[in-house]
Amino acid sequence: MVRRFVRWLVPKIFRVTFTGLENIPPPPYIIAANHQAWFDAAFIIPFFPEAPLIYTMAKRETVFNRAWKRRLLPLIGVFPISPHQGQLDEAGLRTVYQILARGGVVLMFPEGRYSRGRALRPLKVGIGHFALQAGVSICPVVVRGTDVLRPFSRVDVSIGPPIHPDPPAWWSLSQRVGQVVERVQRALTKGLQRRRA
Repeated sequence: MVRRFVRWLVPKIFRVTFTGLENIPPPPYIIAANHQAWFDAAFIIPFFPEAPLIYTMAKRETVFNRAWKRRLLPLIGVFPISPHQGQLDEAGLRTVYQILARGGVVLMFPEGRYSRGRALRPLKVGIGHFALQAGVSICPVVVRGTDVLRPFSRVDVSIGPPIHPDPPAWWSLSQRVGQVVERVQRALTKGLQRRRA
């Protein structure tokens, strides 16, 4: 409901252009966007497909600092993190991998903080680790105009072609291990059924 309301409201207040919807990969995937202001997510999430829910993260200490926020934000897909020296905490890492393993989508701002209209800041390497280890695509999104936002100002959001990282070395081995285990399970199941007969 919140998502639909924001999608209805945003174009009435701002002149929003959204291009590249054809580039959205099938889930699971990571959305990687530049970060001009705290409300960038409101110009990204509502314009992506409604399902699956898009999750994003926010600092526990500054965003989850009130009881009502701690109740409301998880309902709209925001989960808390406590970054230290540019790295996610263990609970944040676990949450990202769990969402992707369930076939979900995670919005990340790999600059780590606002660029506020300046050139793109150096990106944190975590997004590469997530994509490689979870075996998911990255959907690059560029947002322009949120750094000087005023009523009826122009905001451009464009989605680039997805980035498909090469799977890690253990990926194919993991698949082969899974196939072996599956064969063992079939053999054991078959043997148990024969014994019953």
